[in-house]
Amino acid sequence: MSLTNRDKAIIKDLNKFRVMDRDSIAELHFSNLKKPWKAANNVLLRLQREGKIQVSKAFAPYVYFGQDVEIKKNSQKIGHFLGILNVYKELKQLGTLETFLVEPKYGKKGECAEPDIFCEYRRTKFFVEVQRTVYSEKLMNEKLDRYVDLYNSGHTGAPFPHVLILSDQRYAIDGDYPFKVFQAESFTQFVGSLKIREDTVKVEKGEGIKIKIG
Repeated sequence: MSLTNRDKAIIKDLNKFRVMDRDSIAELHFSNLKKPWKAANNVLLRLQREGKIQVSKAFAPYVYFGQDVEIKKNSQKIGHFLGILNVYKELKQLGTLETFLVEPKYGKKGECAEPDIFCEYRRTKFFVEVQRTVYSEKLMNEKLDRYVDLYNSGHTGAPFPHVLILSDQRYAIDGDYPFKVFQAESFTQFVGSLKIREDTVKVEKGEGIKIKIG
């Protein structure tokens, strides 16, 4: 059976995000239907039978992978990739998302920072860290030092993206970095804090974020 445009879009997203849960696939690709989850189940079962995608039944709802994605079906990385997917869904709901790259590579592995996400939201560039585990202050400082190495490498061009750490844990970040570092529990919360900031402070010229809100 030939692939439909929706089939191709689902497979493309699975390869992009590495792994997606059934409910997210239904939300992103079947939201126009009366019963998105049921339609998603039917399509995903067909694609699985045709060998176009992989599935892990160790999760509820099931999670799916691209045909050539190499990841253990019970890998701890699955939760991490689903966290990245949730950020993407947040940004889609917030609107004006120009670019979203999952784990982009800059230079050789280990030489500099390896962001979880690079995105452009409302004409503003971000490197996003989806921090599901709690880091020590030392490890977080080392992570940010690698962003300094990336900044100095020139691999990203100018302007260098803002660094946004998404975590339930608040870190004491006191370093003098050549880029802005922000923290929030979610991207939605981060954007909400900017709205408050604009209303009350108006953001000084040349400082903060250049996002056009509202």
